[in-house]
Amino acid sequence: MKKEEITIAGRTCHIYAEGQPLFLLVQPSDDHEMEELQNEADIIAGSCSDFLLCIMRIDDWNEELSPWDAPPVFKDRGFGHGASRTLEYIEHALIPELKRAFGLCDDIPVILGGYSLAALFALWSAYQTDRFAAVSAASPSVWFPGWIEYAASHPVQSRHVYLSLGKKEEKTRNQVMAQVGNCIRRQKELLSDIDCELEWNEGNHFCDAALRSAKGFVWCIHTMESLPDAGRK
Repeated sequence: MKKEEITIAGRTCHIYAEGQPLFLLVQPSDDHEMEELQNEADIIAGSCSDFLLCIMRIDDWNEELSPWDAPPVFKDRGFGHGASRTLEYIEHALIPELKRAFGLCDDIPVILGGYSLAALFALWSAYQTDRFAAVSAASPSVWFPGWIEYAASHPVQSRHVYLSLGKKEEKTRNQVMAQVGNCIRRQKELLSDIDCELEWNEGNHFCDAALRSAKGFVWCIHTMESLPDAGRK
């Protein structure tokens, strides 16, 4: 597997490429998750070939990935509203430069994925644009204030959505985060008219992030590989 670090429009990106890429995978990540990147890429490569995984670094997690302002739910740090700027960067800077730099075909299917708040960002992005053929949301923060109401009143534009959650994630003393189980079940219901998978994993929110993220990307790739070319875009 080819691995390199590049800078695109001022943002650090870690690239993992396997074979001749037929799928472009994009994932926002922070410093904590960076330690598991190679493990995640290896898991994906164990089940899939011909992909390029781009992990883009997020410097301010609560600001850059939040769709709107929200009060703190853990410790004393609230949430900003920088998701729209992050999505704009992905669509108009990151994807075009990755295509140019790595010789990717113009119509390569793009899969946006993430873990935790980055997974919520991926879900939110699926409601903003049809640019992503599939979205992987591993242990997404669907407890986010106002999220389920938003999802219930807006149409999703991606054709394939993968959801997952740890079986113990809803067993927390935090009253807001304890709603994550009910919220993920409702999210699945809201996506009943598209190709959507909900997988339950062992453990709490902090278990096997790399594995859960990889499983989501693998599901998306395998799902689209089974479709005619027109269904991948």
